[in-house]
Amino acid sequence: MGRLTVSAACLGIAVLGTACATSSKTSSPGLAPGAARPPAVTLKRDDKAGRLAVLIDGREAFAYQYAATLDLPHYWPLNSPGGKNMLVQRAEPYPHHRSFWFADTVRMNGGREVSLYNAYYSGREVEPKVKYEPPFKDRIRHLEFTRLEAEGPRAVVEARLVWEMDAATPLLEERRRMTVHALREGEYLLDIVFGLTALGDEIEFRSDEVHYAWPYLRLEKRWSGESGGKIMNDAGAEGEKATNMQVAKWIDYSNAVEGEAAGVAVFQYPDWANHRWLTREYGCFGPRRPDGVSGKPFLLLKGGTVRQRVGVLVHRGNVKTGKVAERYDDYVKDKLR
Repeated sequence: MGRLTVSAACLGIAVLGTACATSSKTSSPGLAPGAARPPAVTLKRDDKAGRLAVLIDGREAFAYQYAATLDLPHYWPLNSPGGKNMLVQRAEPYPHHRSFWFADTVRMNGGREVSLYNAYYSGREVEPKVKYEPPFKDRIRHLEFTRLEAEGPRAVVEARLVWEMDAATPLLEERRRMTVHALREGEYLLDIVFGLTALGDEIEFRSDEVHYAWPYLRLEKRWSGESGGKIMNDAGAEGEKATNMQVAKWIDYSNAVEGEAAGVAVFQYPDWANHRWLTREYGCFGPRRPDGVSGKPFLLLKGGTVRQRVGVLVHRGNVKTGKVAERYDDYVKDKLR
């Protein structure tokens, strides 16, 4: 299998600005969803617990988990407009799945392969092949927030993370920016840009074309295709067989649970190539990297950066009533509010 070498020039879309000085502005909770005034976003930070909660009109929409005891930071829970958690933090038989997360398999300077997707299994084994605890030999570690800002229906969270092996050897620095847009009736959009910069002399990405996504989401079973949920892409294809490994602009996963119809759609921001998708009826989905650097090893030279931008829409109803196609168009035009 051939390898692609990537220079220090960035791949994909440009990131809007670098991290700025840490700031914190918090708005008071607004009126109930559906009121005339736009909903208000607030941030609730708890460094001791390693948890940043994002609230819309005083109710938790989702949380960023970054405790020092974790194998990798992730988002959990992710609540529907009606307040029901849609994602699973630790699934069986894949306990390394982390709700909504970014990871990959890499190696530095031709050394050993380091799977950050499977960082959980690098911890201390408590129960054979079932439970692992820190310390983790390989991990993704949250270093700091570089921006925390919430005002009106919008919030911006910027963070710096490090991907490391052997407990202390840094591989990649990650810069992540998430802009939260509170929409009407409890709906919301996360606009996320993340970039990885090689800290070693040479980082080789090793993820195959089957087992990764950027980002990866794992639904609770009651929201999944195994419980009647529907996967659909922008071309109208439905289900895992018709959407997995297919090029798409977006994928929506919707269901009805306890009387609430809701869904999660992931939008791939247009860049320089097509993106294929991972989809599973048991609840996993997410876009891959652009075709040119997906499903084959490629090198990121020291100082080189690879980036990706995605939108995550939590909406009411199904793909049609939730107006997913229209909202994707508004997202790429920066008009979704």
